[in-house]
Amino acid sequence: MESLSWASYAVVWLATLALLFLSRRLRRRNVKLPPGPKPWPIIGNLNLIGPLPHQSIHALSKKYGPLMQLRFGSFPVVVGSSVEMAKAFLKTYDVNFAGRPKIAAGKYTTYNYSDITWSPYGPYWRQARKMCLMELFSAKRLESYEYIRREEMNALIRSLYKSSNEPIALKNLLSTVSLNVISRMVLGKKYTDESENSIVSPEEFKKMLDELFLLSGVLNIGDSIPWINFLDLQGYIKRMKALSKKLDRFLEHVLDEHLARKKEEKDHFVAKDMVDLLLQLAEDPNLEVKLERRGVKAFTQDLIAGGTESSAVTVEWAISELLRKPEMFKKATEELDRVIGRDKWVEEKDIVNLPYIDAIAKETMRLHPVAPMLVPREAREDCKIDGYDILKGTRILVNVWTIGRDPTIWDSPDEFLPERFIGKPIDVKGHDFELLPFGSGRRMCPGYSLGLKVIQTSLANILHGFSWSLPGNMKTGDLNMEEIFGLSTPKKIPLVAVVEPRLPLQIYNV
Repeated sequence: MESLSWASYAVVWLATLALLFLSRRLRRRNVKLPPGPKPWPIIGNLNLIGPLPHQSIHALSKKYGPLMQLRFGSFPVVVGSSVEMAKAFLKTYDVNFAGRPKIAAGKYTTYNYSDITWSPYGPYWRQARKMCLMELFSAKRLESYEYIRREEMNALIRSLYKSSNEPIALKNLLSTVSLNVISRMVLGKKYTDESENSIVSPEEFKKMLDELFLLSGVLNIGDSIPWINFLDLQGYIKRMKALSKKLDRFLEHVLDEHLARKKEEKDHFVAKDMVDLLLQLAEDPNLEVKLERRGVKAFTQDLIAGGTESSAVTVEWAISELLRKPEMFKKATEELDRVIGRDKWVEEKDIVNLPYIDAIAKETMRLHPVAPMLVPREAREDCKIDGYDILKGTRILVNVWTIGRDPTIWDSPDEFLPERFIGKPIDVKGHDFELLPFGSGRRMCPGYSLGLKVIQTSLANILHGFSWSLPGNMKTGDLNMEEIFGLSTPKKIPLVAVVEPRLPLQIYNV
């Protein structure tokens, strides 16, 4: 009897599997999927993706169209590569595509999806977004920190002046100023400053952030083929775990210091930075979802990394492009001399009167978006886009790199031409889908306004204060413009340039 019982169970189990398989096949027959290349068994279309995935996908979209379906291992991936598709995914059906795929980077580097970027759509994420918009990145809060941005900009100017007529690695200086700005705003001080008895050196911390951005954007095979994830074939998970330990050690130190100060000051305690605010919010009994210590650490890490990388990468690309076109340098400095004058530096309030500087920043973000395919999204329910079925669980990529090179939108799309933005109302705030460096919709980068301020003022001041040239006998044609792919896309070979002061020396006393 027992053997018959087990046999019965086996028959029922097999019949159930057969019915599920049959129903799925029948359902698929009535599904109209977007066009795309035929996938191989097991790996899908991963064989078509090179070391720069956004460029591989760009080439495929030219063949299969602006709405294309690929298969990465076990998962369908739909790519939108036009303004219309970006608007569909990020505006019209924004709620449905507000999910995030569960990938190793989110699990191992952000405290099991506890940060703003990778947390799944739901009460926890909505609460985090509200904290960002209402508290951390409110206009009033950012205005209160303007003195920090001004002081660190002055420090950048001093560094450039001291290095005049010598080759410098520009991104290293830009990363330092960005890291110092965000550290003082988020952490209350420059924890990476050697004079602060820091537990991590500035160089080591920058390497950690570079590693974080690289690992957050890599094409990890295990994310696409989960049943071989344990093998860690590329070694990425091992690196993620090692990086997570280093970052956690730093963040634990930060939180311990903040909590000690709060305990010492007691009734006289006043929040002076974003970590203080997060710790206060964590004690709020009215929160819909309790903010745990690991959540505070995850948010803090998000704020530091996001605020540091985007501005440094963008300004380095801008100067690299301008070095190839000296006439644009001249046009920019003429505007700065006319509007600002040669006896002062550029302040944040001046940017509105500098349309060509703004155009250079926009053109750089068009041609070199920091996140060329934004952060992946995931369909929360089945829906139809442009007559095609997008099934629940499908991963969504919006290829802004391709949109920025669409010849139906941009004349000479592969050329760096800031003039294309002069007199045009196109902005980067998520409303104009031709230009989406910070994304759009619910999951748009919540700190974009801060990043934009740092990009514009950094670019304006280093153009206003210094003449730029390539070192030695290097010609503009020798300038390497290749990329490295990750969650951000910096230059493969960092820019090395020579600066020479162009303003009267007395105003350098900043």
